[in-house]
Amino acid sequence: MGAVTAVDRHPKQDRSRATRQRLLEAAVACLAEHGWAGSTVTVVAERAGVSRGAAQHHFRTREDLFTAAVEYVAEQRSAALRALFPDGAAARPAVVAALVDLYTGPLFRAALHLWVAAGDEEQLRPRVTELEARIGRETHRAAVDLLGADESRPGVRETVQGLLDMARGLGLANLLTDDTPRRDRVVAQWTVLLDEALG
Repeated sequence: MGAVTAVDRHPKQDRSRATRQRLLEAAVACLAEHGWAGSTVTVVAERAGVSRGAAQHHFRTREDLFTAAVEYVAEQRSAALRALFPDGAAARPAVVAALVDLYTGPLFRAALHLWVAAGDEEQLRPRVTELEARIGRETHRAAVDLLGADESRPGVRETVQGLLDMARGLGLANLLTDDTPRRDRVVAQWTVLLDEALG
């Protein structure tokens, strides 16, 4: 049997990466649609079009799969936010709207199901707590950069954090009904408040 060359390995690595990505995307979709109780490794593997064994090759446990899935899409979301404003600080109304948009849609719904599960699942809680703390810090940093906020000034850090907390609340409201008209009015008002607070 001949030696495995680098050329032989690359297609295998590419297939492995593609399988992992399909599993992560399927896990987020399942979590958003079915919640924690209805999202098993088997269900995710079927949705991704791979065997359960292939899923477990990439993710040893269910907790590994779902925390990795939320982390993966959070990174995608953060990259997409920065791609909207590649030159950094931008017009505040656009930045506020983009930050609020982070908390609507399937990713937020999936993350919410993961938070609820972590409240009941002892082995999941520390992983989700750590993940959310890291995502929270990264989102806060991105918001500060994009808003051109000077956190050395009194109250600025709390104002930016208040914006993110408000955005999360609007995301929760949006889970049950389409809250777009009210959300647009709140976003417009927060933009005015930010202009006053940030200068």
